[in-house]
Amino acid sequence: MMLIEADKRGAKYAIPLTYSESDGERFSIPENVYVLGLMNTADRSLALVDYALRRRFVFFSLTPQLDSAKFADQILKAGGTSTLVNKIRNGIAKINNLIIADKDLGSGFLIGHSFFCPTSDDKKIDDNWYRTIIDTEISPLLREYWFDKKATEVDAIIGQLYGGF
Repeated sequence: MMLIEADKRGAKYAIPLTYSESDGERFSIPENVYVLGLMNTADRSLALVDYALRRRFVFFSLTPQLDSAKFADQILKAGGTSTLVNKIRNGIAKINNLIIADKDLGSGFLIGHSFFCPTSDDKKIDDNWYRTIIDTEISPLLREYWFDKKATEVDAIIGQLYGGF
């Protein structure tokens, strides 16, 4: 981990690796290499690594961008309607408010816009497309988040996403 720190790059800081075949074999990160990393901080099993990285590097938080004009444009350009955009925005906003309010979850567990970015494989961006995402991606995620709640409680939360069907 030390070698990827900005002030520890270059041959001057080269070190032998554990499985180097000879004492003269050393490894370093070139000075002109920039490391960009993405990290899901919701996975607390990585907490110690997370702290070690945070001490050494700059971090930027990325938040869901469901209200972004670019998000709406992407749905519309793919053939979706403004009604569908609003259904996604309103439904996920309600769920995200519950997630933020949950003392065991919080902002690191928010549902983001990436679930709803159409791909070239998506033939028709409509209510069925939305429902498939809810059924196959969002619903299982929420059931995992709230595994300790009664199934009927989680069903009611997920039911909020199906409004208008």
